[in-house]
Amino acid sequence: MKTQMALRALANDRRLQILEWLKQPRKHFRPQVDGDLVEDGVCGVLIAEKLGVSQPTASEHLKILLQAGLIEAKRIKQWTFYKRDETRIKKVKQTIVRCV
Repeated sequence: MKTQMALRALANDRRLQILEWLKQPRKHFRPQVDGDLVEDGVCGVLIAEKLGVSQPTASEHLKILLQAGLIEAKRIKQWTFYKRDETRIKKVKQTIVRCV
């Protein structure tokens, strides 16, 4: 079931773009005041800014990726930071290869 959620999450260009940017956060995002881009993840505000969408729109994309287990979220102060869940992404890739 979780793999189906991951596939649905990956069926959107913006969510794929977010995952791509999160592979190399220092390359794609400006420095943050709080939280390390790699260790803690990227602030949702920066992701919305880079996507060129409102925070609620970005939050919806991030929520879908989070529910699918493709990213992890961490709260620091009033902000939420996101980074890829590489273990889960690897499992999804293996499942796709095995089934296709």
